[in-house]
Amino acid sequence: MDQPSVQLSHRIQGVAGSAIRALFKHSARPDVISFAGGNPGSFALPDQQMASLAQQLLKDQGKVLLQYGQTEGYAPLLDLLPGYIADALGAQVSRENLLITTGSMQGLDLLLKVLTNPGDVVLTESPVFLGALQAMHLFQTKVVPVPCDEDGMDMEALERLMQQHKPKLLYTIPTFQNPTGHTLSLGRRQHVAHLAARYGVVVAEDDPYHQLRYDGSPLPTIKTFDTEGWVVLLGSFSKIISPGLRVGFMAGPPALLERCGVCKQCSDVHTANLNQALVAAFLQQGLLAPHVHSLCQRYGSRRDAMLDALAGVGGISHYTRPQGGLFVFAELAPGLKAEPLFHHALQQGVAFVPGEHFYAEGGHTNTLRLNFSNADEDTISRGIGILAQCLNGLQ
Repeated sequence: MDQPSVQLSHRIQGVAGSAIRALFKHSARPDVISFAGGNPGSFALPDQQMASLAQQLLKDQGKVLLQYGQTEGYAPLLDLLPGYIADALGAQVSRENLLITTGSMQGLDLLLKVLTNPGDVVLTESPVFLGALQAMHLFQTKVVPVPCDEDGMDMEALERLMQQHKPKLLYTIPTFQNPTGHTLSLGRRQHVAHLAARYGVVVAEDDPYHQLRYDGSPLPTIKTFDTEGWVVLLGSFSKIISPGLRVGFMAGPPALLERCGVCKQCSDVHTANLNQALVAAFLQQGLLAPHVHSLCQRYGSRRDAMLDALAGVGGISHYTRPQGGLFVFAELAPGLKAEPLFHHALQQGVAFVPGEHFYAEGGHTNTLRLNFSNADEDTISRGIGILAQCLNGLQ
């Protein structure tokens, strides 16, 4: 039977599916070494602990957890979050400044719904997380990239763009940024908070990788320096407990969160009660700290294996050396492009993400993102070796 012709909305036209999601069908093949995704390693998912916690929670609170809940979030988790945020992220927030979200990306979605109209300007790092770019395009905003270096966004450029465009929102991943792995310096974090207050721009500070640090000293969030309520901290337990639970949070001014809560009611009513309760129990029972410590040891070793392997690859002119997170971003030598390399490498059993998909302005066809969380050290070395052979074949 023929599919009827459906009139699509203007907002969905021109919005493509995630290039990374499209790659999953290739990278999921058992014969492919995948550097493409951003998933936690399978060892990082505490399935047995979660099974035990879920059984006990359903025994003790099953009738409550299986019923509808409050849009604002599961009360025990809301009670625990201020302490967790202070210890893990360095920001002081109260229970009234919190809204539980279905992953941190829902926080960005809600901010775009509440703050922007079609044509409004949103500033963002360049390059930037592809999922955030898709959300901005879906709401028909004008995305203006902010140039970055190894210390994050260029502050002179950021102020100039704020003056020029009067943006509604600035989106940033300040710690171990996706896709580059760069970290916004301490002084620039303070300056972002200052500029947000000076020009009246809401900052969406997305910080899912903050605790995945393998070198150096932790930095406070931008939210830490926010004295006037312009910074909304978006947090997530996806990278440190489980992405499948889809539990995140927003920390910001109550009036703004109230409007976000109204939009959330229209979207999913509330984040799943059982999932919130599992995260709360994981925190309450002191399971998170040793779990994160173990993750950092394993991921740090995998990052080192990737950096060591890349050191000997001809055809790669530059690559980042992140102190944490899940990604290395590489730049190919002049004359080489990532897209042909991707197809050649995939034929040889290696997948990655061409970097051009992360740039709002397009171009940068000689860049690629490499993930190191989903392969052990030997597999990483072998995969980068295959990539090196593919590069040699293209030169």
